Amino acid sequence: MNKIQEAPKGKETLKWLGPAFIWMLSAAGSGELLFTPRIGGQYGYMLLWAMLIAVGFKWFINKEIGRYTVCAGASVYQGFSQIGGSSNWIVWFIIAPQVLASVTMIAGLTGAAVTALVLILNWQLWLLSGIILAVSSIIIVVGKYKLLEKVLIPFAIINFTAIIIAALSIKPDLSQIAKGFAFKMPDNVKYDELLPWLGFMLAGASGLTWFSFWIQAKGYGSSGKKPANPINVFELKEPEKEVLKGWIRHMSLVNNIAVLGVLFVALAYMILGTELLLPKGLVPEENKIAETLGQMLGEIWGKAGFWFMIGIIFITFLSTILSNLDGYGRMFVDGIVIISPKKSSGITANPELLKKIIVIFFLTVIPFLIYVIGGQPISLLKLAGAIEAIHIPFVAVFILYLNLKKLPDGLRPGIISIIGTCLAGLFFGAFAVAYILQISGTLS
Repeated sequence: MNKIQEAPKGKETLKWLGPAFIWMLSAAGSGELLFTPRIGGQYGYMLLWAMLIAVGFKWFINKEIGRYTVCAGASVYQGFSQIGGSSNWIVWFIIAPQVLASVTMIAGLTGAAVTALVLILNWQLWLLSGIILAVSSIIIVVGKYKLLEKVLIPFAIINFTAIIIAALSIKPDLSQIAKGFAFKMPDNVKYDELLPWLGFMLAGASGLTWFSFWIQAKGYGSSGKKPANPINVFELKEPEKEVLKGWIRHMSLVNNIAVLGVLFVALAYMILGTELLLPKGLVPEENKIAETLGQMLGEIWGKAGFWFMIGIIFITFLSTILSNLDGYGRMFVDGIVIISPKKSSGITANPELLKKIIVIFFLTVIPFLIYVIGGQPISLLKLAGAIEAIHIPFVAVFILYLNLKKLPDGLRPGIISIIGTCLAGLFFGAFAVAYILQISGTLS
């Protein structure tokens, strides 16, 4: 067994932060940029408490997902296959609904990006959507993880900084923001708006598991040895366990950066939505997404601000499409290889080729057709967001059980992490039940 590389320290830490930015951008176009201004435009700051709790609870889930990959050197889905028996029912249970969520998600994100690009290029919507998806697919198919880092990190830093500055520049009323901590639900709240927003905030069920892929690709902990299967962590000696503890601390730092980055940006978008959209009764709708959101910076910085916001909208949605193509591609490849009865033959013997096929034919062609036929980006994203949110409690339960079952003392989650992850499952489960009851007509 090769020696596990020491966790980075000092300046070297900066070279290992890529997964934080990629993971942030996997949800930036839906949870933060789109749904948060919609929530602010409808309810103001009343649901700020729900946003903070959702982000906090996902911090626990994400840390546990990262913990497993750092220690076992394998993706979380490979871990789930170890506790799901020969039928791999846990892998099936998580991935099967994502077949629908993935294509509707990417179709919706593409449609949202089109609403920005069409203001610049007055072309046919179907043509613009095809170009966006084709370019995104090519970047993922011909590129590697390092290319994805180089493309997305500058976008994340520039976009997030600009939005935070814009929110601060309008000098929001702090007393009104404080009222958002009152744990009060708005009258006649629409759970078909609320659940997708909470589901996408930070990351949905699938997006949470992608953190595992990106830290594995980067080589965190035991992942640096590239094992074909999860290693038996119980066989590690104490010095190796100490090295892994260092990697868990680094992974926690990356998780903290991602969570805080998303939290600040989400708060900025809530401020912009509440202060600028709510007074005018504006809410980003279907093919008016970019035009409505552009008015937020337009009011602050005039015409230049409007077009700057249009650029942010397009780049953010494009970045989210890229990270989603990569994340879903990795997830489906992992799932197919795990559940395949012939893992060492046929297409499953070449995961890279399998990923390219999935990205091109399933995650590009089908979303293109869905958008061309449907053309309702918000409706598509609401459906994807609801699936993601409903699945979060199950991911929380599975990852906690996995870490308690497959990690030894010293590397297992502590009592605070256990309680936080359990409460996360209950929180999202409660909103999922309310959503189902409301759309079924049981809850008014």
